[in-house]
Amino acid sequence: MAEPVLAVRNLHVRFRTGDGILHAVKGIDIDVNAGETVAIVGESGSGKSQTMMSVMGLLASNGWAEGSVKYRGDELVGLSPDKLNRYRGSKLTMIFQEPMTSLDPLYKIGDQLALPLTTHGGLSKAKARERAIELLELVRIPDPARRIDSYPHEMSGGQRQRVMIAMALANSPDVLIADEPTTALDVTVQAKILELLADLQKRLGMSIVFITHDLGIVRRFADRTYVMKRGEVVESGKTADIFATPKHPYTQMLIDAEPTGRKEPAPANAPMVLEAKDVQVVFGLKKGFLGKTGHVLRAVDGVSLSVRAGETVGVVGESGSGKSTLGRAILRLQTASGMVRFEDRNLMPLDRAGMRPLRRHLQLVFQDPFGSLSPRMTSGEIVTEGLLVHEPSISRKERDRRAAQAFEEVRLDPAWRNRFPHEFSGGQRQRIAIARAMILHPKLVVLDEPTSALDRSVQKEIVELLRDLQKAHGLAYVFISHDLAVVRALSDEIMVMKSGKVVERGTAEQIFERPKEDYTRDLIAAAFLTQRDNAEAKGQSLAS
Repeated sequence: MAEPVLAVRNLHVRFRTGDGILHAVKGIDIDVNAGETVAIVGESGSGKSQTMMSVMGLLASNGWAEGSVKYRGDELVGLSPDKLNRYRGSKLTMIFQEPMTSLDPLYKIGDQLALPLTTHGGLSKAKARERAIELLELVRIPDPARRIDSYPHEMSGGQRQRVMIAMALANSPDVLIADEPTTALDVTVQAKILELLADLQKRLGMSIVFITHDLGIVRRFADRTYVMKRGEVVESGKTADIFATPKHPYTQMLIDAEPTGRKEPAPANAPMVLEAKDVQVVFGLKKGFLGKTGHVLRAVDGVSLSVRAGETVGVVGESGSGKSTLGRAILRLQTASGMVRFEDRNLMPLDRAGMRPLRRHLQLVFQDPFGSLSPRMTSGEIVTEGLLVHEPSISRKERDRRAAQAFEEVRLDPAWRNRFPHEFSGGQRQRIAIARAMILHPKLVVLDEPTSALDRSVQKEIVELLRDLQKAHGLAYVFISHDLAVVRALSDEIMVMKSGKVVERGTAEQIFERPKEDYTRDLIAAAFLTQRDNAEAKGQSLAS
């Protein structure tokens, strides 16, 4: 049998923490053969990302790996960064889970794409720029010749993730490690990216290690699968066999996990919390040496919405549709025109000082949790940061008590509040971000992709948590997401956005059962393709 391209043997990963040594990965073995796709799945904190971070030599400074990682027979564990760089970026590349923290905010997208091409590919700056435009076109970035000069903050979350994919593919690597590469992407783009990766793999003979919590993607995409739980591999084998006859109860639980149920409707006499009318956000895109405006982008074009206490308005649409910009605009975090009224106050005339007393009532949970959590603060300090501003008179002991309570509410161990953000998985960091918003007991929360980094089983818990908090406190939610299963489970009303406009709106039942627009039908079809595939697979298994 041919030697694996990547062979992991008896790998252990440990971290020094304030609570002692954390044993994140416990003696696992993984093989990746030439041209195959291997999936590593498991819940947040299972050790799947840290396994591959150790392969790349990218563990945090308080972490270390023991065991063996061989690339085509060459040992990687223990190599210096200089020697590892002979492999990283050319032979082994990685797409990271949170693109905003991986892209330098001070450099244009084109400059960052060109770096691996000049460093590892030996291209000139001019040739690297040409290749960078080709890569942006390859990953479906609109108008790549213009967007190559954009900065990361000028792109949506999904577009930033596509830039990361382009960067990883720049030098046609031998092994591509993809850590939740479609997490930030809407369902239609997700399908295109998977098709793209499959095509590149076939054309280049590339091996792919796919780290994900989305088992629907795994079933369609992976040849073999490793299931991890608490740092150990509990089941492995051919993907088709694992889905047809899972042997471990944990694997069965992952396969069955899906947000279920519907939220209770808000009371008919519930007070209006927020009302927005004809909201518009316009960006003047610069062009030319003197920075003159080239053309105008209407990111949000005349959108209206209203949210009552205890009600959830879901906002869905593809990347770049304007849904996240709308969320920032109604919180007055983005310059906009139109009318935004919170309870009995018009927010539009208020300056920064005028908005400050209202901030505790208007909270936002960001899409990229690692980018919004300070690496220099413990998670407990992050969660209670708002209390220092809005309740400065309470004691440190009381803040710590409320931090512990907030951790319990989002299903995290309160003892973990002394850990730093990098010591948590992506899903755990998102729960910290939710706790930070909820600790102030707001009246309106804009949730911008709050479950995008979470595995399905944790998504179910978060959906139930958000429902419970909403019912207990009469919270109003604006829930922005590309995950239609989660939106359906949480929303009373759904708005479908495309190119800055609302193309359809209605109750959750109307949108999912009787969509009127082709665009809405396409979103639903892409989102539930996985469910149909799984149902068909179960039917075939029963029939046989």
